[in-house]
Amino acid sequence: MKLPPYAALLGATLERADDGTPVMVMPFAEDVMGRPGFLQGGAISGLLEVAAIAALRHALEEEGGGRIKPINVTVDFMRGGRDRDTRAAGIITRLGNRVANVEAVAWQDDRAKPIAAARMNYLIERD
Repeated sequence: MKLPPYAALLGATLERADDGTPVMVMPFAEDVMGRPGFLQGGAISGLLEVAAIAALRHALEEEGGGRIKPINVTVDFMRGGRDRDTRAAGIITRLGNRVANVEAVAWQDDRAKPIAAARMNYLIERD
């Protein structure tokens, strides 16, 4: 799967969950650090967006492909991201003919304790 160039800037790589869905992993590094020992909020937001795009592209590939364009993004920060790997996964809540609704969650040690979550809407142009 082709990821947006911003994923490389974040140092994010793609893993697969046990069910085959994409999970993004971003290592802690100076490039994504805000205040000492913590992730910068923009890096967390970017990781959430890349995770949502990966989930949406994964779903669209199964249906023949398509192009996407973001409509809006809302990010909720729940706790500070510390100096460790951060994972994020997108969950498609609705995949329509022209619009998709996607949620994404970012966590570090425990997926049940997210550090941030996002809701995004995408315009879809199917192949």
